[in-house]
Amino acid sequence: MGQPLAWACHPFDGFTPQALYEVLALRDRVFVVEQQSIYGDLDGLDQQALHLSGRSPEGRLLAYARLLPPGIKLDRAVAIGRVVVDASVRGTGLGRLLMQQALDAAESAWPGVEIGLSAQVNARSFYESFGFRTVSEPYDDGGILHEDMLRSAGRA
Repeated sequence: MGQPLAWACHPFDGFTPQALYEVLALRDRVFVVEQQSIYGDLDGLDQQALHLSGRSPEGRLLAYARLLPPGIKLDRAVAIGRVVVDASVRGTGLGRLLMQQALDAAESAWPGVEIGLSAQVNARSFYESFGFRTVSEPYDDGGILHEDMLRSAGRA
């Protein structure tokens, strides 16, 4: 992928207006336009989340994930969501790097807590490779089959 990315993880009030716009534009481009999934991306949870972003040396947003504390989306687990990589860098291993950064950030912010996510069914093996296990039947979320997955606390 070339030069390493600059990673940042911060609360909602750490966004500049431009950075927030870039995140929302990336999420819209991938989840709504590319995947043709009509859903309410602006769900009122961004203000309670930590936001992880990976930027190129030139400052271009290439990867993003949202981390919600326990009790917001999942009762006793951190919820990782809105996991997205720009189409221009898919297939480079950036998705794996993003997921590892998200796990590290979650474990740092909420040590000893399970981590959960809602995974697209076709990405099951990707998340299983990080120690997640399926804990629900598949369900429709915005026209795409998803399943809930959990990862035990403290997994290396």
